[in-house]
Amino acid sequence: QVQLVESGGGLVQAGGSLRLSCTGSGSIFFSANTVRWDRQAPGKERELVATISSGGGTMYADSVKGRFTASRDNAKNMDYLQMNSLKSEDTAVYYCSAVTIAGERVWGPGTQVTVSS
Repeated sequence: QVQLVESGGGLVQAGGSLRLSCTGSGSIFFSANTVRWDRQAPGKERELVATISSGGGTMYADSVKGRFTASRDNAKNMDYLQMNSLKSEDTAVYYCSAVTIAGERVWGPGTQVTVSS
């Protein structure tokens, strides 16, 4: 069964940090993938936060640049999103997604991040 699962969300005070994890199983191989991290705040559209390519290259939205860092552990088939200096506007459900060997983009169920001011 192809599956992605995010973890690591929670409640944190402004200025704090969280590290999200994304675990892939089935026909998803992060080492050959560009994994996306997106987020969706209440009443807003889903927005791209970061990507990490198969070669380890990263891209970040301007709103998180310098505060968030995407990384990968190929041996564990896991990706991470380290989030520092969190702000109330970072409150959202965070999703990771990747592409299966069949070419289908699969999304995890999301993990809630709440930043209190």
